[in-house]
Amino acid sequence: MTNNKVLAVVEGIEITENDLNATISRFPKDRQQFLATEEGKKQLLDQMIISVLIHTYAVESKLDQNTEFLVELENTKRELLTRYAVSKVMDQAKVTVEEAEAFYKDNMSRFLQEESINARHILNGDLEKAKEAYDKVKEGMDFAEVAKEYSVCPSKAKGGELGYFTKGRMVPEFEKAAFGLEVGEISEPVKTEFGYHIIQVIDRKPAYLKSFEEVKDEILNGLLNAKQQMVYTDFVSTLKNKYTVEYK
Repeated sequence: MTNNKVLAVVEGIEITENDLNATISRFPKDRQQFLATEEGKKQLLDQMIISVLIHTYAVESKLDQNTEFLVELENTKRELLTRYAVSKVMDQAKVTVEEAEAFYKDNMSRFLQEESINARHILNGDLEKAKEAYDKVKEGMDFAEVAKEYSVCPSKAKGGELGYFTKGRMVPEFEKAAFGLEVGEISEPVKTEFGYHIIQVIDRKPAYLKSFEEVKDEILNGLLNAKQQMVYTDFVSTLKNKYTVEYK
């Protein structure tokens, strides 16, 4: 039997370890990390105790019989019931792995990953400075160090590295030069609207078709969303035909 330690008793109402853990689970993941610590649990337990105290006061003061409260309670119940009804309707929408596989086979072009490269560069608006940087790199000086000294691009903090990118992401002159390089090859200064770039390709990933396993969750979610939208639209249409609606 699971031990469910009583942590506090407020006016005869027990707050147990299970109650505390259940409350923690309702918080966002990043918040749960703190609440799982001893200090976090202590703070949350105090809040739970205060909540019971306030509820006890409210009942004793008969605030639950207040007209304003009862109206708000009914509104809240209506909203909750509406959301619950929608969730039950949405539960009717189901998607199978077989449907996802069929969609994958019929739409393979959607899952083509374009060729990408990882490149780094040194950018300088002065051609002579750019040539100096190029000469230093060609003479064997570390590319990252030259970038830190000569580049005016914020990427110099990372040795000029830009990360992986596909065609269409960079300005045409830069893209043409970069994709024309072999891995490890260094370009002479390339002029763009931003200045002069010395480019080196670090890695290259060829175009490939993503496997079904790679995109399965994406497809399942997309198909489910589409089915849920269809189910919801049909449901609302049925309700409009079943019940009277008068616009005033």
